[in-house]
Order: sequence, then structure tokens, then C-alpha cells
Amino acid sequence: MSRSTTAVRLLAMSGVAALALAACGSSSEDGAPGAGGTAAGSTVAGAPSWCGSNKITLGLTDGFGGNSWRLVTTASAKDEIAKCPSVTSFTYADGQGDTQKAISDIQGLVAKGVNALVVFPDAGNAMLPALQSAKEAGVTTVPYRVNPGGADGKDYDVWVGADFVTDGKNWADWLVKTLPDGGNILFLSGPAGNSQGLDELKGMKSVLDPTGKYTFIGQAPFEVTNWDPAKTQQVLSAAIAKYPKIDAIVSDFGPSLVGALPEFEKSGRSIPALATSDGNVLSCFYEAHKAQNPDFKLFTVATGNDNARLAVQWAVALATGGTPPSSKQFKAPTFEDSVGSKPNPVTCKKDLPGDIYLSAQMDGQAQAKLLK
Repeated sequence: MSRSTTAVRLLAMSGVAALALAACGSSSEDGAPGAGGTAAGSTVAGAPSWCGSNKITLGLTDGFGGNSWRLVTTASAKDEIAKCPSVTSFTYADGQGDTQKAISDIQGLVAKGVNALVVFPDAGNAMLPALQSAKEAGVTTVPYRVNPGGADGKDYDVWVGADFVTDGKNWADWLVKTLPDGGNILFLSGPAGNSQGLDELKGMKSVLDPTGKYTFIGQAPFEVTNWDPAKTQQVLSAAIAKYPKIDAIVSDFGPSLVGALPEFEKSGRSIPALATSDGNVLSCFYEAHKAQNPDFKLFTVATGNDNARLAVQWAVALATGGTPPSSKQFKAPTFEDSVGSKPNPVTCKKDLPGDIYLSAQMDGQAQAKLLK
């Protein structure tokens, strides 16, 4: 999968500025717009408990929307929004990897008058002033997945994070079983300083450091890839050339590795053990290459597209007067294990596109339709 292809798909599916959602369903009263999470309303009959009766408009912004994971994640958010008829319109904006554009997108939606904002703050702390301004303007503001700094209730309404520390622990536990004698581990994550990678590393080191048998190689705290397949290929190719011994690779965006992994074979080396997140293209790559690579084993956690659903539930609940979810944190389960086959063996769906994520709540066939 290439960045350019997925970016075109994203623009085709999500480039429309606003998507109107039908405001059907019954309630005892419409109520006032629920900006700032201060309105009180009643749950709409037939809708989820997080869907209150106050009518709102909602915006969703991405720091970077140009890969298939973001396309599925955005579609998952739209699917969740559509469950609440109190959301009368929805606007999406893609920051395209430009921090200033991502900030401007938030400012533009606030100026437009949206009642609620769900924000993927890829740039981390650089996004905090924009989030603060949105909240000060009375907009229910919910950043998710990447930690922007700040605090709930002060700088934004609530940050809906993911349990990346546990992801790191799950990867490390598998590495201990798969490489009991230890080894050299190369860790790849997204943009420099992103909270996801730092939390994952914390989880891994809590398991691996006490043994004294595992060494992290490469740039500290992780090799920077921006979750971009093209950059990932450059980074991994350079690492293969630099390090004659790589016993395991850990990456928080597994599908981005597929273009570079054959470099091991070209240099006469077996692809090493891989602990990462799932993707159909990766599972199919594993099935095609496992026979000629004796060290190639694969373990994945769910890639986390549905983190967006939880963020939507929080934003809509606070803005419409619904009942907020019980948790502020998305917990991704383990998904595939080529060694123990629990909870699932590695599964390649050859009849579906490579750039879908079978761990997502959205059905694989529905994801495939998005890519068309």
C-alpha cells in the first residue's frame, strides 16, 4: 500500500467538507445546543445512551489523514456518529501532516460554529493552544489517541486515550516467549515524541529490562517513521544495512513494514520475529513469506480504529446531554499469534484488499467498499 494511493482514496471519500446526518428519532424535547458539555437532555428513544436529545453539529479533525488506517478510522467515527440523530451535521478536516493546517482546521470549525469537536492531535503538545481556544469558545472538545498535554476539564473536556502501555507489555510478553534467550530489538513508531510510542516503550521495558537479555537498537526512544509507509521503508532499509543482527522488530503500524521486510531476504537474512498491529496486507505477507524465513513469527494487537468510536461517544454525550461512556481509555485486545494461535491465528483474506483491518468493528467487506 502506498501513501499516495491511500491519500487519493481518503480525498475521494472524505474530502467533502460536510456530511449532513438525518435528524430522525423521537425525544421529549429538542433542547438547546449542547456546546461546552453543559447542556442537560434526555436520551433519544432507540439511540445509544450516549446520544442525548439536544441537537448539535460536530467536527472531526485529523493531523494526518493520508493512509488506509485513517480512512477506516474516519469511517468508523462517521458510523458511530450516525447512531445519534441529534447530530444534525458533521464536518471533517485533514491536516495533511502539516501542524499549522491542523491548527487552522480547528480554528475554522470553531469559527463555523460547531458545537463539538473530536480531534486526532498528531502533533501532540503543539495542538494544545488550539484545543484550549476551542474549549474557551464553548465548544465540547475531545482530543483522542495522541496525548496533547494539558488536563481534562481545563484545557479540553476529556482526552480519550488508548492503553498503549498494555500494548507494549503484550508485545514484550510475546517476545519473552518467542526469544527466551534475549536479542536485539528494533522499535519503530510515528512522529518524534508522540505519546503512543513513548507509552508502548514504557510497557515493553517494564517487562524486558528486568531480564537484562534484551537490547533496544536504533534511534532512541524509537525510530521515527511518521506512520508513513514510504518513510518506514527508508528507516527499516537503513537499519537492515546498519545492524547485522536484528532479532525482533516492534512497530505500532505493522502494515507499513511490508514494503521493507523483503530487504532481509535480499541480503540473505531471515525476516525476524515481528510484534506489531494488525492489517490484512501484513497477514497475507506473512502467509506468503513464512516458509522461506525460519525466524519469521508474527504477533499483533488490534490496530485501534475503534478508538475513534469511543471519542465520538464522549463528545456527543457531553454536547447532547447523553450519558458518557464508563471509560476514557480505549483498550485494544491482542489479535493474532502465529505461534500460539490465540486469540486468533494469523489470517489472510485474499479476497479483500490488503489495506483493511480485520480487528476493527467495521466488517472487512464494508472496509473494502470504502477503498473503492
